[in-house]
Amino acid sequence: EDKAKEYIKASLELLSQARDELAKGNIRQAAEKTWGAVALIIKAYAYWKDGRRLKSHRDLWEYKDRVADELGGWVGRLFREASGLHVCFYESWCRGRDVEEVIPEAEKLAKKIEETID
Repeated sequence: EDKAKEYIKASLELLSQARDELAKGNIRQAAEKTWGAVALIIKAYAYWKDGRRLKSHRDLWEYKDRVADELGGWVGRLFREASGLHVCFYESWCRGRDVEEVIPEAEKLAKKIEETID
């Protein structure tokens, strides 16, 4: 449970950093930090629920369905949007608005899971 809480704390820190990067116009960095935060949130849930450590993108993609089944379809949509931001980091094609729209949803998921594991 402590590890899950650490993941949530780290995800919220990344989302704060993403907001800062966005404010500076560093869209690629903001996008990657947002993706990293969402990945950590999914990892937190897996660790809390099953004691499982997700180690690959494949693990994340598979486990996000379980989280979505338990918390709602919006989780799957958020994950897919965040995954697009991960691609943005490498391809540099997304806009600030793309990142800006995902951050609050990621914060919502982090807080929901934080409440669940407390």
